[in-house]
Amino acid sequence: MQIKKILTPVDGSEHSMNAAKYSADFAESVGAKITLLHCHRRFPVILAEPHFQNAINDIMKDSEELVQPFVDMLDKQGVEFETRILEGSPGRVIPEVAGIEKMDMIIMGSRGVSDLEGLILGSVTHKVLHATDCPVLVLK
Repeated sequence: MQIKKILTPVDGSEHSMNAAKYSADFAESVGAKITLLHCHRRFPVILAEPHFQNAINDIMKDSEELVQPFVDMLDKQGVEFETRILEGSPGRVIPEVAGIEKMDMIIMGSRGVSDLEGLILGSVTHKVLHATDCPVLVLK
């Protein structure tokens, strides 16, 4: 099995940074391209203009700031990558992107920014493991 496309979801947590670093090393060793993915919260649909657009701008700004350290790290390492910022639940979006983009592998952190949320709602990692057909490497 050749691995040419790696999906690396990030949420700003230490675990996702560790996964991104591992992805960069792994991609470099096998000549793969990384797709860095961040899923942001849903846009509020009950707001009228200009508040709706302001909310979208704030969410996108926060997402771009969250992703920037990952982009900087990958740039510094010199691996090929692209960045995607998408709206929606990570447990649903990650497997969808992996399927649509025909990813060869997902490398992700074992926990996100909120351990408590993972305990109450079920972890994103658990959802991804059960919803995707490609191999998933989970890192602390």
